[in-house]
Parts: sequence; structure tokens; C-alpha cells
Amino acid sequence: METLHFAELIHAQAKKYGGKVALNHRENLTDEWNRITWTSFSEQVMAISKALYELGVNEGDRVGQFSNNMAENLIVDYGLFSNRAIVVPMYATSTAPQVEFIVNDSEIAILFVGDQLQYDIAVEVREQSRFLKKIIVFDRKVALKEDGSMYFDELLRQGKASNRHFEVQNRMQEAVDADLACILYTSGTTGNPKGVMMPHSCLNEAVRVHAVRIPEINEHQTSIAFLPLSHVFERMWCYLCIARGVEIYINLRPIEITDAIKQVRPTMMCAVPRFWEKVYAAVQDSISKMSPFKQGIVTWALATGKKYNIDYLRLGKVPPAALKLKYFIADKLIYSKVKKTIGIEQSVLFPVAGAKLSDEINIFLRSMGIPIVYGYGLTETTASVSFFDHTGYEFGTVGKIIPDLEVKIGADNEIMVKGKTVFPGYYKNPEANEAAFTEDGFFKTGDAGYIRGESIILTDRIKDLFKTSYGKYIAPQEIETRLILDKCIEQVAVIGDEKPYVTAIIAPSIPDLELYAEKNNIKYSDVEALLSHPEIYKYMEQRILRMQAGMANHELVKKFALITKPFSIQGGELTNTLKLKRAVILQRYKVQIDEMYV
Repeated sequence: METLHFAELIHAQAKKYGGKVALNHRENLTDEWNRITWTSFSEQVMAISKALYELGVNEGDRVGQFSNNMAENLIVDYGLFSNRAIVVPMYATSTAPQVEFIVNDSEIAILFVGDQLQYDIAVEVREQSRFLKKIIVFDRKVALKEDGSMYFDELLRQGKASNRHFEVQNRMQEAVDADLACILYTSGTTGNPKGVMMPHSCLNEAVRVHAVRIPEINEHQTSIAFLPLSHVFERMWCYLCIARGVEIYINLRPIEITDAIKQVRPTMMCAVPRFWEKVYAAVQDSISKMSPFKQGIVTWALATGKKYNIDYLRLGKVPPAALKLKYFIADKLIYSKVKKTIGIEQSVLFPVAGAKLSDEINIFLRSMGIPIVYGYGLTETTASVSFFDHTGYEFGTVGKIIPDLEVKIGADNEIMVKGKTVFPGYYKNPEANEAAFTEDGFFKTGDAGYIRGESIILTDRIKDLFKTSYGKYIAPQEIETRLILDKCIEQVAVIGDEKPYVTAIIAPSIPDLELYAEKNNIKYSDVEALLSHPEIYKYMEQRILRMQAGMANHELVKKFALITKPFSIQGGELTNTLKLKRAVILQRYKVQIDEMYV
């Protein structure tokens, strides 16, 4: 399959699809969706391309984006590609020092921002940085403070009036696969982020292999984008959708996704495991409140779904007529209602990656006929390394390796990859590049695992492995993935490196604990008193013990501390991709941790 260079792609799609809707966006949850047709998308991309040329953007220049998900993000992306320039996205939750580091490291002169908070941070950075000169604001409601700022719609008008069409066309025709498209800064759990250089060759190859493996991604589908476009997963998913003609709904605020998904009812959506963990917890909670008779029906339905979807369809076998009838009844009684309640009754494909998804949830969702496609990848591999096929997938794996990618296992069982979707290196960071690649050109992922057939089995992050003071190795993420399934646990950080036994810092579901206290007549004055109550500790202890059934003794959480405030990006305990910053947590909760080892 021939893939067009991203510099020309939108204009080719406009010729193909014309008045069909390409993008949907809105400001508020209650607003009607604003629709952008392929023709309009193309016109706006060309206008921004000319405006960027007028602003002095040259081939190879880095231009920043610091915003929540907006249609303007994608318009600017393709405008930059037309100029053979490079987009540098930043997380909307980034702090001023994080933005300043990326601006200075990439030598960004122009920064696009979303709302007032992001604009204020950008102005602060501009005052300190010798590189940043111009700030362009997407949201018209933002109050501008200084001369080096303008609104996006003003830039769009300037572009439409510009006569630089010929010059931009020249750049588009000269664009080659070796041109850098993006520099994606990884939100590392330690130290400064590293800029992952992503050439157009990586993007094109990613589009090609996914079109081969997932042919149902086409112009008949709709997708909702709620993960940050600054993350490789959503960014590459949207690029793939655009290349395949999928209609995209752009969700501005991640917190609104549960309502937005019910309004849009998309056929596709990529998500991280936490989204599905919450869906699973809500369904399980609903089941627990049913009468024994209804619970019996649900148990029967899930068993039927498991047999139909997993024992037959997963293995490529045709289910017998009697099972088909049972499944039809189970779907009418249970599955269709659950899916409609969530807003996913039209689901065709729901990729999930970014962290570990428990087999229990995966099997549960698949049994209900929800087309979860579990996969594994990194920023450095242009997202996908492997993912589930329609048939033949194995639980316990992260799916089959994508076509034309070499994967091998190195020292310490480290997964190493080589191929056209693997990045060429970190931006201006020769030391990191030397550490990241083997002499024969394989990228060292930092993940431990092994290969069975064509599938990858992940064991853990190598650098996250703990070793207790008794010499026993612990994979904290395995324990955390188990515990997070409990409805009373919102977040958990497992502790144990160089310690005699495993402990945990837990951010509980306070509403659930308040409900338990009310039912059991437990008196308390405030949340802190609730979490320190002996009866609450005992209740949580029993729940944790249940979730760890079958684990080795040295892996069991022996003690835990309950905290009143959850881990957050703003608090510094989470990265922008919601990964735990263990070093920060160890330092912040040192008193509680020390008490657990007295």
C-alpha cells in the first residue's frame, strides 16, 4: 500500500472525501459539535502553512504546541509538515520549568497554546528564554498580555490572504521521508525528559503496518480522541485515522470523556487501562447490588460470552447453533444494555495500551463482546510493537509483533527492537543514544519479557524491579495491577526495594470507605480520622489479602498506609502520562514508609 507523505496527505484526502466530515470539535460539553469537512480541513492547513511561511518558519525549524486536545492542534501539525518543519508537542498539564526546558532544548521560537493557564505559563517562559519569540493562542477568550502574542484565528486570516501558495507547494513537493516530523519529549520518571526524534518514515511505516493488520480502520468509522495528543498513542492513532479517512471527535477535557462518549457513541477509541479498570469496577459494583436471581443471570451470561467469544471466535472456530442462540439471548439481556449505558454499543475496535491491563479485565470485556485490542509499544517505536489480532490472540501476552519489526531478547531478558518504526535517536543527546542502542542497531526498550511464537510476554520494567533485603525479586507493577482492581483502591504504589518485606502507599476510594463506615456505624470526625480508624484498616487489609490470592509469600503486601489525597501530576507524584514517580513518592511519604518498617 502506497502512503502519501504527510505534507500532501490532507489535500489528497480533501480531493477524495470533499464535503464529508473530517473533524468535530467544541468548547463545552453542552455545545453542539462544530464540524470541519475534509475540504475545509485542507483549506485551513494551506492557510496556516502560508502563514507559518510568512512568520519565517524554515525547513527543520521546531515549533511548539502546548494545549489540550483541539482541532487546531492537527491543523497546525499538517501546516508544519507542509513547510518541512517539526512539531514539538507538550502536555497541557506541564509546569513552567518543564515547558522552559523543552523550549530551550528544541530552540523553539513559536509556541501555540490553548487556554489562559497555558498562555500565562508561556508568557513566563518567554520572559526567561532567549529562544521563544511568539505565542499564538487557540482560545479567543484568553486575555493577551504582550506584543509577542496573537490569536490563532488572526493567523488563519493572514494565511488566507497570503500569496505564498507557490513557495509552500515547493516545500511540499520537496518533502522526503527522512524529514523530521515530530520531537516527542518523554515524561521520564527521573531526570529531564528526552526528545524522541520521529521522522516521516516512522509515521508512514506505522500507517502502513496498521492498515495491513487492521483493515476495518476506514472512512465508515468514527473515533473520539480523549488521550492527550502530546502522547504518542493518541497522536499516532489520530494520524492513522486521518490517513484512513476516519471521522474524529476531539474531546477537549479528559474528565468529560464518560459523558462525551455517550453523546458520540464512537466505533473506535484508544484508551489506557485505567479507563477500562473504572468501567470494570462500575459494572462489578452494579452486579454486587443485584438480587441473587439477577446475579445468577449475569454469571450465566458471562460464562456464555466467554465460551462464544474466547473458546470459539478467538480460536477461529464457528460456534454451534445452540451457543449462538444462548449468546444472542445473553447479549439482549445483559451485554447490549451495559454497552449502551457506557456509550459503546457501536464498537468496532478499542485499542488499549500504555500500562498493564489485567487478564481478568481483558477476558471480562472480551466475553461481553467489547473489541478490546491490547497492545504494547513506546514513544521510541512510534507506538506499536505488538498488539492482539482478531483471532489467535493469547491472554497473558501483549499480542503479536507488528509486520517487518525485528524483536529479540537481550541481557536481563530485555526486549530489543529494530525496524522502520524505531526512532533514529534522542534530540541532541548522544549519551542517551549510546545507552539506548546496541552495536547492531537494536533499541533497548528497558522492558523485560520473552517471546512465545510471534507474541510478546511482558514481565516488568527492568529498572522497576525490586530486590528485598532477603534477595527476593519483586515486580511492583504486577502487584499494583492486581490491587487496583479493587473498588476501594484508586491508586497504589508498592514499596520494597532493599526492604525486608513489601508495603504499599494507597490512595483509597474515600466515598466507598465512607459508605462502609456508615453501614457499620463507624464514627469519625474527618477523612483523616476515617482512614486511620482500626476498623477501616482491618477492612482494607481483608480486601488486599483477597486480591493477592495465589501470590508468593514474599510478594504479599504486609503493611500499607492510606493517604487522604491521591497522587497527581501537579503534586509531582505522577508523570504527564500518569506513571508513578517512585522516587518522589518515597521521599514524600518517607515518614509513613519508615513507620511500616519499624
